[in-house]
Amino acid sequence: MIDLQGPPIEWMAISPLLILLGAALAMLVGAVLTPAWPRRFYALFTAAAAAAAIVMTVIEWHRHRAPRLIIAQSMRIDNFTLWLVIIVVGAALLSTLVTDDYLEREQLTAHAPEVYALYLLSSIGAIVMGAANDLIVLFLGLEILSIALYVLAASHRRRQQSREAALKYFILGSVASATFLYGVALIYGGSGSTNFSEIVTSFNSLIPVDRSEAMTLAGIALLMVGMSFKVAAAPFHFWAPDVYEGAPTPVSGFMASAAKAAGFAALMRVLFYAVPQFRDDFRPVIWVLAVATVFIGSVMAVVQTNVKRMLAFSSVSHAGFILVGVEAAAHAAGSPAQADGVLSALNYLLLYSVLVIGSFAVVAVVGRKGDDATDLNGFRGLGRSHPALALAFTVLLIAQAGVPLTTGFVAKFGVISAAVDAHSYALAIIAMLAAVIAAFLYLRIMVSMWASEPEAGDDDRQPIHVPLLTGIVIAFTALFTIVFGLAPGWLIDASKHIFP
Repeated sequence: MIDLQGPPIEWMAISPLLILLGAALAMLVGAVLTPAWPRRFYALFTAAAAAAAIVMTVIEWHRHRAPRLIIAQSMRIDNFTLWLVIIVVGAALLSTLVTDDYLEREQLTAHAPEVYALYLLSSIGAIVMGAANDLIVLFLGLEILSIALYVLAASHRRRQQSREAALKYFILGSVASATFLYGVALIYGGSGSTNFSEIVTSFNSLIPVDRSEAMTLAGIALLMVGMSFKVAAAPFHFWAPDVYEGAPTPVSGFMASAAKAAGFAALMRVLFYAVPQFRDDFRPVIWVLAVATVFIGSVMAVVQTNVKRMLAFSSVSHAGFILVGVEAAAHAAGSPAQADGVLSALNYLLLYSVLVIGSFAVVAVVGRKGDDATDLNGFRGLGRSHPALALAFTVLLIAQAGVPLTTGFVAKFGVISAAVDAHSYALAIIAMLAAVIAAFLYLRIMVSMWASEPEAGDDDRQPIHVPLLTGIVIAFTALFTIVFGLAPGWLIDASKHIFP
């Protein structure tokens, strides 16, 4: 009889995943076996689980242990992973609070346990993507995240746009996942392994023949296509506007933050930890993607009239700025010199996640019952009727535009500085020009809030109500934007520990 022994497991290292999984299972089982929980209890339970996961992540961060591979070398635990955990779980926490008020307004509280469990499970998938040291594990994380997001996009069952958004996301996401999986197969064929460490060793120790190198390059290209879809990089962004507009607004904010962070983390893991030897091949592709993404996102956002679609194309533009940091890191992929570009991209992901969740929280409030009043007319006169809400949204918008003394400026300055240091001067100039174009988008929304004159029928619109938890999220994100925009030193110093 063969005695099967599994690999040793560092339970402390995966404690955030265990907390999220345990909370999701406990909530689903508890919702079935117990009477209905009091209002807000599901949301507060989910937020408490997310907060506990963040606490365990911070504890692991301060243990100052060297990067290590766990669970049969399938996952990498380092400060890169822990930074991603904080982004993803923080996004889930804030989105959960906004979702509670949204479900109450839309009379969907009967489905609350499933929605919150999906937030937790999608967070697990996002973390696994960023921590993966194996292409198969990365694919599993991608599917866990994607399937949960498909269902979340359709969670407003009485709204046709929500169902359509989920169907579009599912079909296009399935194609992207299949493309990614084909890329995994080709890289396996070229290297003989799916483990990042073994792939690197394979290409370092063997002289590639033309066939295997071509196979690997094709695999890298397909992987980049799959990841570009997940982060909504042009020209693979076409799903984002329709899905963001049709999905429940809090879910749109979660997709724009957590899913984008997971996609970029996975992209950097593959390119910089698995196939850095091919940096001269994939770096020009990243350059082209960055240019196309910042310009297409900025230009298309300006011509929209629906604020959710504006923010969707704005998210595409921001993906382009993050790609600027990734391109800077690609110049020195596989060496310590890649740190500056990676750090700028990770900082951008954290700061943008806060901005976009706060922005979609405001849109969720202004959307009113039915979640349909999200065009520019719905924001007309908001500065007069709800000046505090309009002021908070203004702060978030000018930050996304990259105005100094806000976190948006810190984020954009970081990636452009990294590009300049890597001598990508043309890309840095193009990114700055795109930022000027995108600023007009945010100006249009601010003009609608503060300067547009009332029109006939405005008094008949449903009044705007700012619920408690959503108001807390909006206030927190606006204060975070101002405080760390004025004094970003602590955050920048903390990020430097990612690559000690």
